[in-house]
Amino acid sequence: MDVVGDVAGSAPSQEVQRTGSQGELLSVPRGRSRPVQVPGTGLPVARVLLDSPVPHLDRTFDYSVPDAMREEAVPGTRVVVRFGGQEMRGWVWERADTTTHLGHLAPLRRVVSDLSVLPAASRRLVEAVAARSAGVRSDVVRLALPPRHAATEHLERTSPAPAGYPTWTAPSSDGTWGVYDGGAQFLADLAAGGFPRAGWCALPRREGVSPAWQHCVTVAAQASLAGGRGVLVVVATTGQAEAVADTLGRELPGEPVAILSAEHGTARRYRAFLQVLLGRARVVVGTRSAAFAPVADLGLAVVWDDGDSRLEERHAPYVQARTVLALRSSLEGSGLLLAGYSRSAETQALVDRGWCTELSVPRAVARRAAPLIEVPGAPELEAEGASGTARVPSLAHRALASALREGPVLVQVPRSGYAPVVACLQCREVARCPHCSGPLAMSRGGRTACRWCARPVGRWRCPQCGGTRLRMVSVGSSRTGEELGRAFPQVPVLVSGTREDHGVVGTVGPRPRIVVATPGAEPAADGGYRAVLILDGAVISSRPDLGAAHEALRLWTGAAVLAAPGARVVLLGRPAPAVAQAFLRWDHVGFARRELREREELHLPPAWRAARLDGHERSVEDFLAQAQAQGFETLGPVLLGPVGESAGDGGAGEARALIRCPASRGSELSAMLRHHLRERSVRRREDPVRVELDPTFLW
Repeated sequence: MDVVGDVAGSAPSQEVQRTGSQGELLSVPRGRSRPVQVPGTGLPVARVLLDSPVPHLDRTFDYSVPDAMREEAVPGTRVVVRFGGQEMRGWVWERADTTTHLGHLAPLRRVVSDLSVLPAASRRLVEAVAARSAGVRSDVVRLALPPRHAATEHLERTSPAPAGYPTWTAPSSDGTWGVYDGGAQFLADLAAGGFPRAGWCALPRREGVSPAWQHCVTVAAQASLAGGRGVLVVVATTGQAEAVADTLGRELPGEPVAILSAEHGTARRYRAFLQVLLGRARVVVGTRSAAFAPVADLGLAVVWDDGDSRLEERHAPYVQARTVLALRSSLEGSGLLLAGYSRSAETQALVDRGWCTELSVPRAVARRAAPLIEVPGAPELEAEGASGTARVPSLAHRALASALREGPVLVQVPRSGYAPVVACLQCREVARCPHCSGPLAMSRGGRTACRWCARPVGRWRCPQCGGTRLRMVSVGSSRTGEELGRAFPQVPVLVSGTREDHGVVGTVGPRPRIVVATPGAEPAADGGYRAVLILDGAVISSRPDLGAAHEALRLWTGAAVLAAPGARVVLLGRPAPAVAQAFLRWDHVGFARRELREREELHLPPAWRAARLDGHERSVEDFLAQAQAQGFETLGPVLLGPVGESAGDGGAGEARALIRCPASRGSELSAMLRHHLRERSVRRREDPVRVELDPTFLW
C-alpha cells in the first residue's frame, strides 16, 4: 500500500465546464484559461461537485452564489443546481472569488441544508480515496455520508449541547499492552499526541496471560482521549460494533459512544452521524462506512480483523476500510492500529516497509495463550481403521464425546445449507441451473433449487449423459447438524448461520450441546467451548484464489480462540500443509511474511499493485494498450463467455485482464485508469468496463 504516494497524487481536478453556443457542455482546463475576478462581496463563486457517477463529470462546476445564500452555501453543504437542462444535487466543494467560465455564471438553485456535512478533512479524504482507487468522488461521498433525515437533523441541531467531555489520564500498560513488545511505547505516544501506527496480532484471552482484545482497545482509546483527541473503531458486523461500544461505554463511564451502521436504519444512523459531526461524541464504533466518520481531531483509528472480506465495499470504488484508515492516518496525522487474531498480507506489507511498527509477544507467552491444536496426519488416521477416511473419523467422535461431559462443543463447517453442491449420479458432472447456469443445491427433504437465482428445479436432466438422479458432493451445516444429532441422540444440536435453522446465534450457555456454525457465525460460549472441531479444511485452504490460504488461517483462528483453556482444537479434512502448520504453531506473522514473499515473486498485491478489468474484449484491449504504452505489465485478455453471459464473480463481461506495476508506481496506475475512464465517458462508450484496483480475487 503506497500510502504516501497515493496521498500526494490526490490533487483535485483541474478542469471546469462551460456551456457552448448551442447549449452543449464543453470541458475547459483551468490552467489554460486565465481566472476572471467575479464581482461581489465575500466569495461569490461556489465550486460544486455533482452527485453523478459519470466519470467525466467528476470535477467541480462554477456557480454564482445569490446574496440570500452567502451564509448558507458554505463548503461541504448539500445544494441543488441546474445542469444540462435538469436539476441535480451536489455538494459545495469550495468557495472562490474567481472563475474560468466564459460568460454568465448560473446561480445555485437552493441549499438543501446549511449544515456542512463534508468538513475539509472529509473532502481531502474523499479525494485521496478516489485517486487511489481510480474512482469517482461522488461514489466515495455516498460511502462517507449516510442518507439525510430532515426531522432528525432538526432535532439534533436544536437540542442543547452537552456540558463537556470527561477528563482522562494516561493509562498504564500493566496487564494490557505491557504483554506486547512495543505496547507501552504505543500507549505513551498516543497520550502525548503522537500518531503511532502498528500492526497488532492479538492473543486469545487467557486469565493471567493476555486480556481480551476489546479491553486493550479501550485502554488505547483512553490514551487517545487523555491527549484530547477522538477515537474511531471499525469492525466487520453490526453485532461486533455494538459489543465493542458496550465495552467502551462500560469501561469509559461518561464518555459518549456513537455507533454507525447501515443496519440501524436511516434515522438512527443519521442521528449518530450528526452527533459525531456536531462534536457531541468523539468515540465512534461502526462498520466499514464508519471509516469516513467526521471525528474531529482524530487521535486513534482501529480496524479489527482487517482481513475480513466484509470490510470491503462491494460497489464502486471497491475500497477497503483498512485502505481508507491508512490514507486518513497520513492525511490527518492520527494513530492507526491494524489488529486481529490473524495477520493479513496487506498489514504485513506495511510493517515490512516501515510504515507501521510491529506489536509482538515473546514466543513463550504466545504458547501459553494459544489453544491446544491437533492436525491428525495420515498415520493417525490410518490407525483409526476404516473410520479414518470418514468426514468425521472416530478420533473426532471420541473428542466430542469426552468434551460434551463438561460443556458445549463447536463444529465449524465451511458451507451453509444442507447439500450446497450436487452432481449427476451417473457422470459426476456438477448440476447447474438450466436458466442461469448457477450451481444447484439440495435442501432438507430433497428439494433442489439454484443458489444464484433461487429458482426451484423439478425435473432436472444432465446435459452430458441425460441422467436424472443427483448425488451430494458437499455437505453443509444443516446436514452436518443432522448427522451429529443422530450420532449423539441425547445432546441438543444448534445450527448457527443458516436461515432455515436458527439464523446467526449470538451466545450459548455452559450446558452441553453441539453447536454447528459456518465461519463468522460462531456464537461465543460462556466459559469457552470444551472442544472445537474444524471440518473440510481443504475446501477453504486449497481454493485456487489469491489469499485463500490466509483466509483459511483467519477463519480457523476465529473458531480456535473460542475454545476454553485446555480444550482441544482438531482440524480435519486434508487442509493445505503450509496453512495447517502455521495454524498448529500459532505463527500468523510468519505465515503472512511467507505469503508476502510469494506475492513479491509473482508480482501480486500487496507487494505489487494490480487492476482487474472486466468488460467487452475490445474495451479491455483499449485499456491494455494504454497500460503497455506507459510501461505497465499486462496479463490477458482471457475470454469468459459470450456477451450477456455471467462472467463469474467479477460480474457480466466478455473478457478479463490484469494490469500490474510495482507499488512505487501505484499512483501512476490509478491516474492512468482514471483518465482512460473519463475519456471513454466523454466519448459515450456504451460498453462498460469494470475496474477494480487491488482486488481480493484476481481471476
